[in-house]
Amino acid sequence: MDISYIINEYAEDREDYFRAIAPPIIQTSNFAFKKVDELRQGFVDEYSTWLYSRGLNPTVEILRKKLAALDGAEDCLVFNSGAAAIFASVLANVKSGDHIVSVRGVYSWAQKMFNEILPRFNVSTTYIDGTDINNFKEATKPNTAIYYLESPNSWSYELQDLRAVAQLAKQHNIITICDNSYCTPIYQRPIELGIDLSLQSATKYIGGHSDTVAGVLSGSRKMIERIFNSEYMNIGSGIQPFNAWLLIRGLRTLPARLDRITQTTRQVIAYLEDHPRVEKVIFPFSEYFPQYALAKQQMQGACGLLTFVIKATNIESIELFCESLKHILLAVSWGGHESLIIPGCAAIKREAFNASANAHRMIRLYVGLEEPGYIINDLEQAFNAVTW
Repeated sequence: MDISYIINEYAEDREDYFRAIAPPIIQTSNFAFKKVDELRQGFVDEYSTWLYSRGLNPTVEILRKKLAALDGAEDCLVFNSGAAAIFASVLANVKSGDHIVSVRGVYSWAQKMFNEILPRFNVSTTYIDGTDINNFKEATKPNTAIYYLESPNSWSYELQDLRAVAQLAKQHNIITICDNSYCTPIYQRPIELGIDLSLQSATKYIGGHSDTVAGVLSGSRKMIERIFNSEYMNIGSGIQPFNAWLLIRGLRTLPARLDRITQTTRQVIAYLEDHPRVEKVIFPFSEYFPQYALAKQQMQGACGLLTFVIKATNIESIELFCESLKHILLAVSWGGHESLIIPGCAAIKREAFNASANAHRMIRLYVGLEEPGYIINDLEQAFNAVTW
């Protein structure tokens, strides 16, 4: 299915809503029935009708169909956050006594679930270096239920060979879940590589304007329906109609925004790689990236999010550099219109800083929609503001 068709037309029945180009926001909590038998059927199978907006809603339905099509999946669910999509995808596929193999460096709230919540229900997790398929083989146990992936992750960008992991998982009847927030379905489609469930934070590039929070979970209709009838409905973490409408709006410009950000990112990387205060730049589509060949093989692109290691001997220099930026904002997340920066040392106590640890000198930069020179000039004046 053509991407332009998915984004601009698919699942939009304009004749049903006054030929409006933009779909309506069906801002209702519930839906009325004319026949008791129709209501009865709604109780039996809420996945197939409009009953209550905690479940299905027409505005959300348009978004679901578009996002599933972009992922190359049969169906999807849209949650009120990426963390909710992660939680539901894992909770739906484990039981007491099960084991999970997860790659290292995954999203912090996924780690919290693995480390603190699931152990209360006798579910254990083994973390591995996911860059080597043999590590999956060695960590797999008879009770392993899930391989949890994040490719690339959002700091050091390690990849997993998604096709190879999916093939291994199928040999052992293990469910594969991949966080695809870095790439979006425009630049990587885990489902087509054999992954069972692909998830992403729609807060990022799908929304694109830093004004809504959401998560997407895509997979087979059978699995998505099972999650809908249990975790999705019980937790009550579905997206609301207005936020769904904002994401539909964001989808309209998604390819154009990614193209623009990709072009700008290349120029920013070239600047940083040549800067004397930068030790190295970490980016999946850099020829210096250790997994560059795999990135080019399974990703159609990379944009926006990169990490550079700054040459600094103390935490004060890093903090001053970040605080001297006039236009690039000090904030978490990525994918919006504005450029953002966050230093790795913000996650540690100041007295724990160790200049010999690369992770403490890492700075993550998100390149937004500003002009390349605007971003580069801001970085340059911040470098110059520090007495190194």
